[in-house]
Amino acid sequence: VQLQASGGGLVQAGESLTLSCAASETISSLHMMAWFRQAPGKQREFVAFITNVGDTNYHDSVKGRFIISGDNAKNTVHLEMNRLKVEDTAVYYCYAGLGFQYRGEGTQVTVSS
Repeated sequence: VQLQASGGGLVQAGESLTLSCAASETISSLHMMAWFRQAPGKQREFVAFITNVGDTNYHDSVKGRFIISGDNAKNTVHLEMNRLKVEDTAVYYCYAGLGFQYRGEGTQVTVSS
């Protein structure tokens, strides 16, 4: 399974950014897709996931600000990140599979104050 993440960049605090993760297989067959992130000097942490039936879950720190959605026609998952904070700065990774056993390359998100 190939996962291609894109959409990272440099933004100011309070702005928005949308990440995308294109999979080589359907979201239905993958069952779940998720985003994790890793900030410098910190462990990788869960951000959000979406199931093949559209159920979602979020880390408390991003609830109400981030929205994960799936485009089944394009085998792509998006992470809309709103009201970004400096502490959201991290490398964001896309994962897929029931055990999140597939991982794509990361995309850097930098939020400046």
